[in-house]
Amino acid sequence: MASTLSHHEVRHAHPAKVVFSPPVVSRKRDRAAKQEALLQAALRLFAAKGYESTTTREIAAAAGCAEGLIHRYFQGKAGLLAALVDYRVFREVLDLHHKVHPASTLQQEFLQLVKWEVERMWQDRDFLRVLIPRAIVDREVAAMMDHSVTSVRAKVVLDRLKHFHACAKLPEEELAALAQSVGVIGIVFGFLRPLILGHDRLRSKEMAVALAKILIRGVDFAA
Repeated sequence: MASTLSHHEVRHAHPAKVVFSPPVVSRKRDRAAKQEALLQAALRLFAAKGYESTTTREIAAAAGCAEGLIHRYFQGKAGLLAALVDYRVFREVLDLHHKVHPASTLQQEFLQLVKWEVERMWQDRDFLRVLIPRAIVDREVAAMMDHSVTSVRAKVVLDRLKHFHACAKLPEEELAALAQSVGVIGIVFGFLRPLILGHDRLRSKEMAVALAKILIRGVDFAA
């Protein structure tokens, strides 16, 4: 999924002549554009109407595509949701790599990861409003969420933390728990408190940072 949705090189025509892309390349670009249009339409409709109430016909119409493409590309609505999860996680991991540069100290690194996660959860609120209710009633979606959203993202965080001396000295289970805590803080203070409980978003973010400082202070002290 990730490879078909990554950015493609733009080809420019010479002023004196028109350069046509080979048919195979054109078809791949067309397929990728339609896949992304279907994914974005699905997210909007799932968030507005709910997963169960949204039909593949509505998704296709909103995307400007034939309904049969949903079955061809994603094997139906359930496959579309799975692809949406993979796509979102892929983009988030990519953004983390490119936009959040490694810090010089463990505390700075941990705090910037928590801030990024809290902000990301708020940006992903429509996506989470779709995914979490489905995960509660559908074991396959719950397993998919556990793998893609929890395990994959937590591993990326763990790989960044383990380079610091204090983290390298932690038992494996404690290091894994520290990495998981970034996601836990993110979803509580970036999604549940501001959106579900109606708490002030800025205040929620401040509380997330305060909690992160307490956690990482304990790691530094133990080291």
